[in-house]
Amino acid sequence: MAAEPVWSVDPRTGKPREQVAVEATADEVDRAVRAAHGAREALADRTVRAAFLRTAADLLDAAREHVIEAADAETALGPVRLSGELARTTAQLRSFAEVVTEGSFLDVRIDLPDPDATPPRSDMRRWKIPLGVVAVYAAGNFPLAFSVPGGDTASALAAGCPVVVKAHPDHPATSELCAALLRRAAAKEGLPEDVVVLVHGFDAGVRLVRHPLVAAAGFTGSVRGGRALFDAAAARPVPIPFHGELGSLNPVVITPAAAEERAEELGAGLAGSMTLGAGQFCTKPGFVLAPRGEAGDRFLAALTAGVSETEPAVMLDHRMRDAFVTGVAERAALDGVRTPVTPGAGGEHTVSAGVLAVDADRLAGGDHGLLLEECFGPVTVVARYATRDEVTAVLGLLPGNLTATLHSAEEDEAAAPLLAELTPLAGRVLVNGWPTGVAVAAAQHHGGPYPATTSTSTSVGATAIERWLRPVTYQSTPGHLLPPELRDGNPLGVPRR
Repeated sequence: MAAEPVWSVDPRTGKPREQVAVEATADEVDRAVRAAHGAREALADRTVRAAFLRTAADLLDAAREHVIEAADAETALGPVRLSGELARTTAQLRSFAEVVTEGSFLDVRIDLPDPDATPPRSDMRRWKIPLGVVAVYAAGNFPLAFSVPGGDTASALAAGCPVVVKAHPDHPATSELCAALLRRAAAKEGLPEDVVVLVHGFDAGVRLVRHPLVAAAGFTGSVRGGRALFDAAAARPVPIPFHGELGSLNPVVITPAAAEERAEELGAGLAGSMTLGAGQFCTKPGFVLAPRGEAGDRFLAALTAGVSETEPAVMLDHRMRDAFVTGVAERAALDGVRTPVTPGAGGEHTVSAGVLAVDADRLAGGDHGLLLEECFGPVTVVARYATRDEVTAVLGLLPGNLTATLHSAEEDEAAAPLLAELTPLAGRVLVNGWPTGVAVAAAQHHGGPYPATTSTSTSVGATAIERWLRPVTYQSTPGHLLPPELRDGNPLGVPRR
């Protein structure tokens, strides 16, 4: 059977641009994983892998024009957006290089022997070691920052784990280019190129998560696809960690006092956030609880005006476009749902942003649960509430999320109890801000209760490295047999407890 071709497609026209590769066969997936597995010892030196991450960032920066041109041709995200994403991607690589150099991610803990303790304690020295080959499933909506050179790859390499990346079908040419740059960076630092390997194809992705030498996986994508891979990872003879980011509604609650204070500002801010990148951010605010009454009306009017001014946009591919058009039509057809701005098809290849509105007390039953599911694209649902009890009732219906946002006023009595209700729903809770935009920072958490993610870990920020490590304790071990990071005198200067 001939290998299936992999085409780069222009989302602005739906037409193929060029054949980039062919889908990986079972044998090719096996060879890819074994090649990465054979390269893992080369990543043991922290100094070398920190240099590798910095060199990868430098090469991506040097190829900036080529990378952005390739990504724009396949995603229609535009040079401005992609320039920012590339800067974020290279900053992320350099940030993880700093994490590797500093060393506290190793979490070194030393307990000296104490024969008088109850029970007596031997010499124990604990640190974290890399799991092994990591399978990375690239995201469609971020062809750089959450794809081949993105956060899962950067954090896995920083941990000392080789990666096999399953390219996203929406940007195969960009994936090939970025993989080539990462492999060139490895060679420049004296590492085997196979510390990064790229494969294409749906079947390749399934085979990858089942391969016995794959030790963990990172995924960003849909609930359906992520859950299937998560289940496959758990069903293996030896289950592996699967860190998946699957979907998020990202609820927003606007208090009556906040609406009274700045209704127009809130409406304009939400319009900008929910239409950013054609609504294709995983942190898009897709559901808003706003008060009934005059202040809430002013908020909705401002939101309507802002969304109405948004030009039709190209989505990442025509499959996503069709799913958006179908999804918003189903939601708009529900009893009691109003359309201040009707979302849907903007043209043969585009979509128009929109707003759906409904009374909050309708959400508790019937088919209206559909309004509490993510609709990928430029639409948000505004649920108008009359009482504080209605807010609590609706929040009790929501699934887990990446973010939850509270907009309150100064000295707002509703703020503290609402913040307490929102906290269990999300991994990042915002006050008086908008969730689109995820800073790469030590305190960042990009994750949340299921179905936002399948684990309690973050995929953004310094602690993302923890996903690819496991702790090991050496007990009563002679110093010359210990890793240098655990020896007396701390010869490598690693932070230790």
